[in-house]
Amino acid sequence: MTWTVAALYKFSKIKDREAFQAELKSRCNDNGVYGSLLVAHEGINGTICAPTREAMDKVTDYIISEIGDEKLSLKYSTAELRPFRRMKVRLKNEIVTLRKDHVDPTKDVGIYLNPQEWNELLKNNPDMPVLDTRNDYEVEIGTFKNAVDPKTKVFTEFPDFVEKTLNPEKNKKVAMFCTGGIRCEKASSYMLAEGYDEVYHLDGGILKYLEEVPKEESLWEGECYVFDHRVSVGHGLKEGTYDYCFGCGFPVNATDKAHDSFEEGICCARCVGDLTAAKRKSLTERHTHFKSTQVGVA
Repeated sequence: MTWTVAALYKFSKIKDREAFQAELKSRCNDNGVYGSLLVAHEGINGTICAPTREAMDKVTDYIISEIGDEKLSLKYSTAELRPFRRMKVRLKNEIVTLRKDHVDPTKDVGIYLNPQEWNELLKNNPDMPVLDTRNDYEVEIGTFKNAVDPKTKVFTEFPDFVEKTLNPEKNKKVAMFCTGGIRCEKASSYMLAEGYDEVYHLDGGILKYLEEVPKEESLWEGECYVFDHRVSVGHGLKEGTYDYCFGCGFPVNATDKAHDSFEEGICCARCVGDLTAAKRKSLTERHTHFKSTQVGVA
């Protein structure tokens, strides 16, 4: 079976989150849809998979009927194995956690750039800060040439990085990017609220860029971490060379897997020192279940 996968998000005011959550759960369950969706007052975010496109449409059509399709980021792909084990629809305070009450991406965000416009901006503004708004382990396996790595463990550390590193009086023009567009869209709203004049972000994120820009024209270096069983992708969204460590959630390459500390489904050199007997038992049981069901890691 080939599964239809949809990654989606939209910043949009949702008044009755509980009713929206309940209906989403019902429609997903009725149509055999798996994955994870986050619902907050500021919008919806998540990735889901369905056994057929018709089943997927019954869920996405409902979402569109409630919040509209304008500026809805909805990207489809396929998977041979079911990428998710269960369906979760969770209520959250934010669909991307920043914890800055003065930031409202439903009202004010930066300037969207398509991949071709992004290339032109970077080529014509070599001194402009280009911020990678992802976390450190994602940046580690690939990023844009000369991009700034904030070295954040979580997104809530991004404002501290901006405050310590940049200045709206000096850095009049700033660009930013992330995996699928949602994190840098919220980051752009934060930057505008902090007084930065020209804020640009890559529409559709790295994934759209890798899908549309030929390798010979690309400014991307390395691979892009993705939050499903593929682990990483390259140009043309071809599956990359990284695997996944169940112990810590970090991507691992061939060198990591050759290390004496690496155990498939259990741990790698990064996390073996934190592995307790109880955690090893839990990971072993999870890996055994994963192998028996042939379901992805998400």
